[in-house]
This record gives sequence, C-alpha cells and structure tokens, in this order.
Amino acid sequence: MVMRSPTQDQTLKPKQDLPAKIFHWVSLVSLFLMITSGLQIYNANPVFGGRGGFHIPAILGLGGWLAGGRHWHFAAMWLFALNLLWYGIYVLLSKRWRHRYASNKDVKALIVSQNTKRKNYAWHRLVYTFLIPILLLSIFTGIGMYKPAQFYWIVDSFGGWDALRITHFMAVPISLILGGIHSQLGRKVGGDRLLDSMFWE
Repeated sequence: MVMRSPTQDQTLKPKQDLPAKIFHWVSLVSLFLMITSGLQIYNANPVFGGRGGFHIPAILGLGGWLAGGRHWHFAAMWLFALNLLWYGIYVLLSKRWRHRYASNKDVKALIVSQNTKRKNYAWHRLVYTFLIPILLLSIFTGIGMYKPAQFYWIVDSFGGWDALRITHFMAVPISLILGGIHSQLGRKVGGDRLLDSMFWE
C-alpha cells in the first residue's frame, strides 16, 4: 500500500475557482425556483391536453396560483439568465473555454481512442457543450412567453404560441437529463472529489 502525504493529497484534489462555485450554486437555486413555479404555471393550463390534461400535484408547485407562479418564474428567470451571462463573460475572459468545451479532439477520441477514461472525458465535454444552447433556448422561449406582444417575432419564429410553449416546456426535462448525465460523467472522470469541488471545496 502506497501512503500519500497530506501535501500530495492536497495536490491531487481537484480545485474550482470561486466564480465556478457561485455559478453552480446560483444555477441550482434559480433552476429549482423556475421548475417549481413552472409546474404551477403548467397546472393553470397544461400544455398537453388543455385544462383537461394531466395535472402536477399541487405540493410540487410554487406560487399558489397562476399569477404567483408567473411572478416567481420570471424573477428566477432573470436571476438564472444574469448568472449565465456573467459566467459566460468570465469563461471568455479567463479563457476557460479552451478546456471546458468540446473540440475536434474529443470527437476523434470517441471514434478512435481505446482509453475509456479519455472517452468519458470527451463525452463529459460534449454534454457540457450541448447543455449551453439548450439553456439559452429555454431563456429565449421564456422571453417570448413573458412578453409575447413585444417579442412577437420570437413567437412567430416557432410557428405560434402553442409550439413556443411546447418547446419551452420540453427544454426543462432535456436540461435536467443533460445535467444528470453531466454529473455522472464528471464522477467517472474525476470521482466524487470533482463534484464536491464544484460546490464545497
């Protein structure tokens, strides 16, 4: 058995900058608020099946009624959008994008590499990269639903109000699925320490 000194363990431990920790915490809180308030809005007029469609249990909703859900939802949307904006600027200025997002090397690794860990790392970056446009799509469609008169061109670009609502609604489970995959791949690449470093250490 090889013994490591505390100094060596500290060196091997993954580290995340404070801005990354802030981004992940604010994202979790704002997403939770948007999802629960979004379920409250959904119950007022379900996207699938109209008022006679499937209803989410009231205990899972936030806001108490339609207007309350909308207030919570759009307040959390601004928090989420501004958080994504400042972090995007930070990633750009700090040049973290060079090793955070997928590249041709990752695609090549998935095709020809025999290294399982390298493939997991490539998948991790691909999922992380694909998650960004999905989140932006949810914000874009949300703005169209928030102010359909002012941003009528957003509604028109999706072929109408119903198509816009369905697109916005479907962006939620897709984001959650990709987020879950991203977390699991992160665990495969860097273990629990990598995930812990995103929030705590």
